[in-house]
Amino acid sequence: MAASPLPELDVEKVRRFCAAQWPEEKFKDQVRLEVSVRGKRVSVHELRPLFHGAPGEWTSMPIAQLRYEGDGLWTLYYGDRNSRWQEYFDIAPRQPIDVIVNELDEDPTCVFWG
Repeated sequence: MAASPLPELDVEKVRRFCAAQWPEEKFKDQVRLEVSVRGKRVSVHELRPLFHGAPGEWTSMPIAQLRYEGDGLWTLYYGDRNSRWQEYFDIAPRQPIDVIVNELDEDPTCVFWG
């Protein structure tokens, strides 16, 4: 199995941040955050049950995508209303993971959490 091109500690920080947003023991039937890794990208989606769907069906909304630029630096993207990724405008690209996670947490522009 090939090693991941991403710093595992950075990915784990994103996973822990997401787990703290909607603790599973409180919200497991209402909302959850899913973190997926593909290549040099870490994507965060918010999942909610379908309002008129069959039990167990969930809808997914893109929240954030972090793209690894190398040298421990990341660029942050947000999901627009068409579910496309747009580069986030309030911090410069190529930031350390702690800056990215802090920006997601504070969400000063309300583009991630509304």
